Amino acid sequence: MRCYPRKALRNTAVLISLVALLYVSVYSPNTETSDYGEVQIWARELVSQQFHSERNLQIFHHLQNDTVPFNMSYKFLAGFPAVSQKYLTVGLSSVKRKQGFYLLDTLHSIFTESSQEELEEMVVVVLLADFDTDWNKRMLKAIYKRFYGPVLKGQLLVTHLEQKHYPPLEGLKRNFNDPPDRVYFRSKQNVDYAFLLSVSANLSRYYIMLEDDVVCARNFLTSIKKFIQSHGDSPWVTMEFSKLGYIGKLYHSSSLPQLASFLYLFYQEMPCDWLLGHFSKLLVQVKPIRFKPSLFQHVGLYSSFKGTLNRLKDEDFEQDPKTVSDNPAADIFTDITHFKEFTAEKAYDLGTSFFWGKNPSAGNHFTLVFHNPVAPKRILIRTGAPDSKKDILVSADVEVGHDPVRTDKVLQCSKYFKLGSLVDGQFEKKDIQVDIDSALSCLRIFVSQSQEQWVIIHRIQIWI
Repeated sequence: MRCYPRKALRNTAVLISLVALLYVSVYSPNTETSDYGEVQIWARELVSQQFHSERNLQIFHHLQNDTVPFNMSYKFLAGFPAVSQKYLTVGLSSVKRKQGFYLLDTLHSIFTESSQEELEEMVVVVLLADFDTDWNKRMLKAIYKRFYGPVLKGQLLVTHLEQKHYPPLEGLKRNFNDPPDRVYFRSKQNVDYAFLLSVSANLSRYYIMLEDDVVCARNFLTSIKKFIQSHGDSPWVTMEFSKLGYIGKLYHSSSLPQLASFLYLFYQEMPCDWLLGHFSKLLVQVKPIRFKPSLFQHVGLYSSFKGTLNRLKDEDFEQDPKTVSDNPAADIFTDITHFKEFTAEKAYDLGTSFFWGKNPSAGNHFTLVFHNPVAPKRILIRTGAPDSKKDILVSADVEVGHDPVRTDKVLQCSKYFKLGSLVDGQFEKKDIQVDIDSALSCLRIFVSQSQEQWVIIHRIQIWI
């Protein structure tokens, strides 16, 4: 094999110079991303050529995952993946609509509702999934013009799958008595997402699926991180940050090759959101793990299928969810017998469920032992059914402790201090660091009076 060190060095120098030139053009304080000078336009064209080159295809070839069903190399039409993995990949697929166009607004929402620190931990992958080449080119140009900075920083990647790589989309089974055009649409959509998942498999630790017509809650990544951390080491397949379809479905990136293969294998059987539900159940997650409030809202007025009117909304969405707590990872112990699946963890995991226990007795406890000592600023405890005063914890003290020790296979702190008592089944204390100047290892709800009625601990929230 021949080597050309001088040529390689020269090419490297040219590439470094180009990146430096682009950095100056993008980060100049007097430059807007939508207002290009002659130098910026020239630089953009050079980068565009680089993105579309065969060399680019070779550079990104190592990202191909051989376990997925796509027997081809892929390339990014815009952007380049980071050398190291990010925390989160946001994936969305877009096709030409008969009415309405929302992709650019969705991307705008993702980037503007995220802090700079969050953007450093995130990459957005857009699949231009339409078979209309001219439309794809127009969209690529529009994305590049409006989101020039994120593309250059590797925060936004754009890809496409050519029609020749798709399985048959005509003459498929008409399950559920769907008309042929509906079967075509949902079957192609499953393949679209299978490819998008395979492209994204190695980019980050986690992957979240969005549609191209949503708006995002402020600092949604921070809320997602808190929800993941609150589950500690508990196994999960899917977490949900919206109750609509496949919007806001979160997965471990290590699961994406399996999920991509699953969607591809059953692409003609049923809609994507149904397949996602079956995938979770096959991996033994029977109940949904859902975060509330929802972090993503559907805003598209016209569906990507036939342009039909679609007013679907998520009533649980909050644009600025300031109430999201940190809930640091903890082990939870209680000697109150729980009812069915309403286990102790449900009171603390920031989800939509709760702990439901049979009539507690004086001396019973509900204890959190933190994995690492914490210095909480605020603690909030809510008991009873959310819509009534039934099943409240009538009489209990809230205590904090130090020095955890293990006794009878249960972790407990050796020293506890009373922080306050529940009033009408509720407890809230702010500015805790004023009274307690050291980190805490335990939080305990100690039942001080027996009661006949059962108890619901609806929510325990901790801000640090």
